Amino acid sequence: MNLLRNSKVGIVACALAVSGGVALSGASAEAHTPRAHAAGISVNSFTNTFSAMKALKPIVAEGTGKIAAIMPDTTSSTRYVEFDQPDIKKALQAAGMPASDIITPQNAQKSDTTFLTDVKADITNGAKVILIDPEDPGTGVQAEIYAKAHGAKIVQYDRLSSGAGAIDSDPYVSFNNVTVGKVMAEGLVSCVAAWKVAKPQVMVMRGAPTDNNATLFADGYDAVLAPLFANGTYKDVANPAGTWTPTVALTEFQAAYTKNPDANAVLMPNDENGAPIIHYLQTRGVKPDTFPVTGQDATLVGLQNILSGYQCGTVYKPVFEEAEAAVALAMYLRAGKTPPTSLVNKATEDSTANISVPSVLLTPEWVTTANMNSTVIADNFVPAQQLCVAQYAALCKTAGISV
Repeated sequence: MNLLRNSKVGIVACALAVSGGVALSGASAEAHTPRAHAAGISVNSFTNTFSAMKALKPIVAEGTGKIAAIMPDTTSSTRYVEFDQPDIKKALQAAGMPASDIITPQNAQKSDTTFLTDVKADITNGAKVILIDPEDPGTGVQAEIYAKAHGAKIVQYDRLSSGAGAIDSDPYVSFNNVTVGKVMAEGLVSCVAAWKVAKPQVMVMRGAPTDNNATLFADGYDAVLAPLFANGTYKDVANPAGTWTPTVALTEFQAAYTKNPDANAVLMPNDENGAPIIHYLQTRGVKPDTFPVTGQDATLVGLQNILSGYQCGTVYKPVFEEAEAAVALAMYLRAGKTPPTSLVNKATEDSTANISVPSVLLTPEWVTTANMNSTVIADNFVPAQQLCVAQYAALCKTAGISV
């Protein structure tokens, strides 16, 4: 990878064969008319230079109204503050949106009430398109219904708003979340072998039960781990309820570890939940390269735990790709145009609402010390100067990372 590199809700990778673009059912008849699109814009266009966004300037010029973005919280992952919000704003600016038409950053701080209040306030303030990432899928559906009733459009960002009342014309952009879970579990399997963990006794941790993404992650990693549990290669020793709050994750882990002191590996759904657990294991005398812990989001703490041998890897999702794709979708909706199939070439099936949602699904990557330099460092996702400090300087050098 270089600087210019390219309920249950089931995800299907099906091309939508619609002349001139992807049909967003429920859109106006005019929006279904084939039109010229931003030159060359596709799901593979987005890089950390944001240069692809310039092609959207003609689309921006044809639209009116503001664009808003609302993130879910600041505790489940630092990515929303460090990457999503600034990358969305950067993508909007690169596409030519005037500052007066950009409503971001906004964060609901884990409150469904705050999330819906922000949606209503944004529409009152002139927002014609809102990027939403609610923690609760039902809250997202309420936002969709309110927006539709008030003449605004929704781009479902990172999480699908699934269930009764969900609107199939609101496109969805995310990384393929089942693949995220699969990559995570495959990383654990690789790490167990590399660290020579004898008789793996595995805890399987989960994200919040109310979060559809957490369910999809679990679908992915359960599919990899279930055969290993069934044939006795691994032992499934604990399955806590799940959370995206790190302090709660630590409490869940401690309770399970007390009951299962022979546990020697944990499927952890993200870096932030894993960090306090890794610290706890260190206080219990656990040595590096002996107790595999997985992660997600390529956070600074996660990468440093990987360098020090306490986390075996993290699922890297280049947020700039997701932010740019979502902004591109928003520009088309704002201008009353249909996005091209080169951008929206997949669909997500919401089996609860029995609808198919036009989608952009991006591809995640497993990052370890072996490819950290060519992925997160090359993309400047986490700068080497920030990562390679204090005791991590020598570890960075060993991993081939130069400051």
